[in-house]
Amino acid sequence: MNTATATAPVPMREMWLISAGHMLTHWYPATFLLLLPLIGRELGLSYTEIGFIMTVMHGVGALMSMPGGMLVDMVGKKGTLMAFSLFWIGFPYALLSVTHSYWMVLLCVSLVGIGNNLWHPAAIATLANRYPARKGFVLSLHGMGGNVGEAIAPLAAGALLAVWSWRTVVIVNIVPGLIMTALILMYLGAFTVERNRSEASAPHSVSDYLNNFGRLFRNRSLMLISAATGLRTLTQSGLLTFLPLYLAYELNYSPFAVGVCMAVLQLGGFIAAPVGGHLSDKLGRRRIIMGGMTVTGITIVGMALAAKTPLFVVFVALVGFFLYAMRPALQAWAMDATPKNMGGSTVGLQFTFSAVGSAIAPAVCGMIADAYNIYTAFYFLAGTIVFANVMMLAMPKDAYAPAQTPAAH
Repeated sequence: MNTATATAPVPMREMWLISAGHMLTHWYPATFLLLLPLIGRELGLSYTEIGFIMTVMHGVGALMSMPGGMLVDMVGKKGTLMAFSLFWIGFPYALLSVTHSYWMVLLCVSLVGIGNNLWHPAAIATLANRYPARKGFVLSLHGMGGNVGEAIAPLAAGALLAVWSWRTVVIVNIVPGLIMTALILMYLGAFTVERNRSEASAPHSVSDYLNNFGRLFRNRSLMLISAATGLRTLTQSGLLTFLPLYLAYELNYSPFAVGVCMAVLQLGGFIAAPVGGHLSDKLGRRRIIMGGMTVTGITIVGMALAAKTPLFVVFVALVGFFLYAMRPALQAWAMDATPKNMGGSTVGLQFTFSAVGSAIAPAVCGMIADAYNIYTAFYFLAGTIVFANVMMLAMPKDAYAPAQTPAAH
């Protein structure tokens, strides 16, 4: 390879398409969260039962994250796997249109949990390998795609709910995902073995892969980063589940007003993602992560204290900003700490912790809200992100290096 080839900038086409696909993977859950208060009222569900719906979805996701990451590394057909994942995320939500019982809702969200955990190992590993010098920034743009989906979906769903029933909305909602699935198959379907082997050699045998896989669990940096990711996602999942319920049940907001508040939360995250990703590339992952965790805990408490005042929406935006600023830094740090040819499995392991956190939060917050009140549930979430910050102090010394000089494997 000559010098010109080695230093030539990598085209950003794949990054934009993958980020657009990521937007759709978050579009469906964001719509569902807006529908939860309506489904809960129609079926007469308690806070605990509503929380358990999200726990089942994320619990299945926790079980599927590691197999999904292993499949990505062993099969290598990342473009095809991304397209399949996107279709399988949207399709079960459409099935909700014919459900009339709590158990059928649980079955549909279980199917969502299966498809959702193929996307991130395929997409994040692809982006990290394609853009190694800017992985924090590129992963932040990928994360911004998710924020865009989570910001636009509640507004779109809130507007549609003013005209149609929630059952009609879930059917109409699948159309954007079908279009994006076709685009990914068309442009990224061939993005697999040949290109990925040129960037990071795949394991030569099953035994080699299993040996490399076992080393991931002995990687102290990766395990601490993954645990911190799980606690950050626990906080996020609790907020995304119970903030709409709080606005609808306690403040009597309309579906559209709830959608606006959720969009404000995602707007903060949209602004924060590239800032956090870029600064983590320049200043190091640890500074961005620990600073973000500290301020997130403070702003969640401020949000709860500012209830029913104009400051409430300001604190919602601040929570979104600092909570989402950490996400690309955590993902990039995990990729820094592991070999390139184990990228899918690294993401799968990290997202297993993430899915466990997502599964715990709705059920625990639901029980706290039923036993005490919903404000206490918010204080619990603030405590979890502060604990994650304290835990990061145990990171090995070699993990304190800036992002440009990743820790030794």
